[in-house]
Amino acid sequence: MFPYHQSDEVVWQFSSIPNQEDRMPQYNDEANTIINKNIMRRDTERQRRKKMAILNASLRSLLPMEMIKGKRSLSDHTNKAMNYITYLKNKIQELSVRRNELKILSNLSVVVQPCCDGVQILVTTNVNEGLLLSEVLEILLREGLDVVHCFSSREYERLIYSIQSKGNDLGCLDLSGLQQKLNDLILSSRYI
Repeated sequence: MFPYHQSDEVVWQFSSIPNQEDRMPQYNDEANTIINKNIMRRDTERQRRKKMAILNASLRSLLPMEMIKGKRSLSDHTNKAMNYITYLKNKIQELSVRRNELKILSNLSVVVQPCCDGVQILVTTNVNEGLLLSEVLEILLREGLDVVHCFSSREYERLIYSIQSKGNDLGCLDLSGLQQKLNDLILSSRYI
């Protein structure tokens, strides 16, 4: 059929169509890139989940036990935490008001003590409290005491009244009752 032609020449034939072997490396590079992106995305998501689990555990540890009874979801814990934060915020406001009241009370004082032939009364108030000295003197008169001396001084933001009085029958005078009446007067005058 075809005669076999012998020759010493080697014939190389090149084709313009790329060989399948030439395309494989490109395909493998693209596939590797896609696989690497997927692996990185999966690792990133795994790290995010771990971090969220750690943060959720930290949140659970900060909540009181009665708020996290039973196994609950992350959204339940978050909701409970928000409620607890609101509760704590209100509690802080209440305690702040109470602290301010106690500070004011610590600056208010009445000391009633016997001296010589009468009674000495020391009243300390804040400058802004507006204690009416006439009301204090009225209580002393009702108790049967006559005011002999009344001094007032100002020290920083405090007013100090020193009142010395004499009475006819000091033996019958209830000093603790008088002190309580004066305390009540000071407390009631500060809410006016």
